Amino acid sequence: MQKKKKKSILSCVKGYKVPTILAPIMVSLEVLMEILIPIVMSDIINIIESTDGTPAKITLLKFLGNGTASKDAIIGGFVLIGIAILSLIFGVLSGMFAAKASCGFAKNLRREIYYSVQDFSFENIDKFSTSSLITRTTTDVANVQNSFQMIIRIAVRSPFMLIFAFIMAMIISPKISLIFVIVVPVLALCLLFIMTKAHPNFKKMFTKYDDLNTVVQENVAGARTVKAFVREDYENKKFEKSSNEIYKYSVKAEKLLAFNNPIMQAAIYTCFIFVSFVGAKLCAPFNSTFTTGDLNALFTYIMQILMSLMMLSMIIVMITLSRASIERISAVLNEEPTIKNPTNPIYEVKDGSIVFDHVNFSYENKDDKLVLTDINLTINSGMTVGVVGGTGSAKSTLVNLIPRLYDITGGSLRVGGVEVKDYDIKTLRDEVSVVLQKNVLFSGTISSNLRWGNKEATEEEIKHACNLAQASEFVERFNDKYDSRIEQGGTNVSGGQRQRLCIARALMKHPKILILDDSTSAVDTKTDALIRKAFKEEIPDTTKIIIAQRISSVEDADMIVVLNDGKIDGVGTHDELLANNAIYNEIYTSQVKGAGSNAE
Repeated sequence: MQKKKKKSILSCVKGYKVPTILAPIMVSLEVLMEILIPIVMSDIINIIESTDGTPAKITLLKFLGNGTASKDAIIGGFVLIGIAILSLIFGVLSGMFAAKASCGFAKNLRREIYYSVQDFSFENIDKFSTSSLITRTTTDVANVQNSFQMIIRIAVRSPFMLIFAFIMAMIISPKISLIFVIVVPVLALCLLFIMTKAHPNFKKMFTKYDDLNTVVQENVAGARTVKAFVREDYENKKFEKSSNEIYKYSVKAEKLLAFNNPIMQAAIYTCFIFVSFVGAKLCAPFNSTFTTGDLNALFTYIMQILMSLMMLSMIIVMITLSRASIERISAVLNEEPTIKNPTNPIYEVKDGSIVFDHVNFSYENKDDKLVLTDINLTINSGMTVGVVGGTGSAKSTLVNLIPRLYDITGGSLRVGGVEVKDYDIKTLRDEVSVVLQKNVLFSGTISSNLRWGNKEATEEEIKHACNLAQASEFVERFNDKYDSRIEQGGTNVSGGQRQRLCIARALMKHPKILILDDSTSAVDTKTDALIRKAFKEEIPDTTKIIIAQRISSVEDADMIVVLNDGKIDGVGTHDELLANNAIYNEIYTSQVKGAGSNAE
């Protein structure tokens, strides 16, 4: 079994490499144009000031000097306009390419997270929690997207601007430019300190986002229950608690980041004062080596250098914020699924026979915390098997092992005579249809929900499955019948209707094994009996495992398994267990007495 190759989030740039490369190239050209503008302006100012016949000090416009000062200044102005237009064009192109690259990167990243989650077992999903996976797919991806766009644009622009502006400042006046040798390292150290201290708070903040999403998700999904029990105040307090915790860590981080702007402003004013003081002396009439144009260009380069540092600080803040998101996304992408295909999987399930051979199971994969202990059970193909037991007796856990929703901790579990771990997972699950305890329908039509079982199913097959599940009688009453709309979670149909639709969906797969995990609890006993009768007559070769709380749902089964505290307490028919199993007898007696008292 091959180990999952470690993924880097940078692999999600695939498909958008061209705009990712072109964006920084365009930014570099934009910076180059912006660097030329101050020196061209300096030359124009020097040309205009050279009215006394002395030659103007020209750094870039060397091709001028053959005409009058006014003519040269006009030509220099056109050159300046041309450079500005090029700068604008390169800036627009860099923005377009950066937007396309970052949006494409985010799209790929969301897809990779989603596809990774599809490979997760229940154990993996339990580890992260549903709300956390949603946060990572939305908020975290948005943070990384913003950072990526800043990196390929501003993170290229700022260093380039910083370096080139510093070089130009050194060309104009090496003496004045020494101020940057002092200011830049101090600023860099301050920003590094802020980033280091802020990151842990951002990391904690995103963890609290998971908690907030859990509260909101539960409240929205269970809105009817909240209102029925008048628990709005309690839910509001839960929300406030999670929201306040996010606020607390956000404020801690932002307090540190708040120092960023004052530090930058202090650096700007320090440089301005220094350059103004020294530059004024160097611009004295007796000093011809430093001109008014030079001073003007130097002020511009100061602003470019310090604004570059400010932009770098913004990038550092964004990267600090997204670093926690990157770590959380990487954790999902590199999570090793606990259930994987074998090297040479088997692609055929011969029949619906099931053998539990000394099976142990623990959710924590620890022998001292077993949920199921030494399960020995043989189920022949085509049998109807009932599973009963008290709450927490591990009935659902037992059947979840058959389609490998979880892997056994010890022993052997065979389906169709083959160890379940040797099957191709898709093949196994296509032949083992499970109606889980929690019935879930998806937004769409009734037909689209039922076609989850068979996407190529005809209308006749859909109607036949609904007939078997006793769902036709209410579906036919809807105005649009099988094209009727189902809301998310099936909230616009009753619990019993939802259960019957889920059973019909499971039947659409024509499985060799059908598992009903307490899936008829919300239907009346008459409908329950009709469903079981239909199963017996229409799918006799399918192995049927029925977990039920009502004895009436399993009393006609070929075999009934009684579970108690994760162990098999008894196996037999209804009559046999009544005669020799205390737990089964107790359940049956309590239900018969309860029915009798209700009848009275």
